[in-house]
Amino acid sequence: MSASEFETQPGQTRDVTINIRAKQNQRDLIDRAAKIQGKNRSEFMLESAYQKAQEVILYQCFFGLDEERFQQFLARLDTPTVKNDKLQKLLTTKSPWD
Repeated sequence: MSASEFETQPGQTRDVTINIRAKQNQRDLIDRAAKIQGKNRSEFMLESAYQKAQEVILYQCFFGLDEERFQQFLARLDTPTVKNDKLQKLLTTKSPWD
């Protein structure tokens, strides 16, 4: 991820507003960190939130395995499934919020 992802290019505008409430001490700490990096509060918060969002999504999508564990993982994927009545019931029951 590059810093340029957060810079507005000529002709590009930010068209969505994000509002949050914070405690005074939280805002002060954010402002202090933003100043250290030479950014304003909005730039600092947007970049920080964007980086965290990428980490969260990556954590859900990627997991690393050594060669032995990767082969075990592949073997389990290739193993025929075993009938599981409780799981089948769970997957076919309508959710309370649907």
